[in-house]
Amino acid sequence: MGIWKRLSRGLAVAEAPSPRGNAGARAYAVGDIHGRLDLLNQLLGQIERDMTERDGNNRTPKRTFIIFLGDLIDRGPDSAGVVERLRHYHPARATPIFLGGNHEEVLLRILAGERKILPAWLKFGGAECARSYGMDPDRLRVMNEEMAIFEVQRHVPPEHRAFLDSFADTFRFGDYLFVHAGIRPGVGLDQQSRMDLRWIREPFLSDGKEHGCMVVHGHTIVPKVDERRNRIAIDTGAYQTGVLTALAVEDRGRWLLATRPAESLSVAA
Repeated sequence: MGIWKRLSRGLAVAEAPSPRGNAGARAYAVGDIHGRLDLLNQLLGQIERDMTERDGNNRTPKRTFIIFLGDLIDRGPDSAGVVERLRHYHPARATPIFLGGNHEEVLLRILAGERKILPAWLKFGGAECARSYGMDPDRLRVMNEEMAIFEVQRHVPPEHRAFLDSFADTFRFGDYLFVHAGIRPGVGLDQQSRMDLRWIREPFLSDGKEHGCMVVHGHTIVPKVDERRNRIAIDTGAYQTGVLTALAVEDRGRWLLATRPAESLSVAA
């Protein structure tokens, strides 16, 4: 694995014969959006065009899933817009699947009234999220903690909270496992903790052993899609690079869609 073949239409496919997706189905996994509504709209347009081209005139289109790997919010300028867009996203030709990331988890904990985490949330991308919901993050920083939490609860619509709270932790598609951060090596897939699924980096990133599936994940920014023998990382740092990436899987084939050509994916040092 790891060898991508360039096609004239600007996509990339894996030459390796395995792993394999669900028979008769197709999946698109979307990396960390982080408040970039502009890039999300571009990528969804690419995905929908790709579906149309691949299904052609088939009377029975492939069953298709669009999997969002979490971290819809924070860091970028329009978390509220991303949540509202995807809350109403019901494409005619596909089923959306939403997985929870660590950033959704922290916001939900604040909305549930948990103390002592709001300053860290504001520092690591929550300030931009708060601003998108009409709050002043500088004011939140100096407020009494109880009042600051109340402000967040007051400004985030209950429909948004319920939507974020509905997210799953994993999605299995044939030989692929889609998850936000990764898995803990040596632990059965049915025994993984939510903390690891949403937060882990090491020892997952450096582990080279087979996991019994190909893990497709976001969470850790990579300069370009990073394909290993046991995992594929697709968080290309959309909020800072302008590159939001989707990995598509059909049978034994894979290809990439992105808001810039795949060969130019890069992040700041």
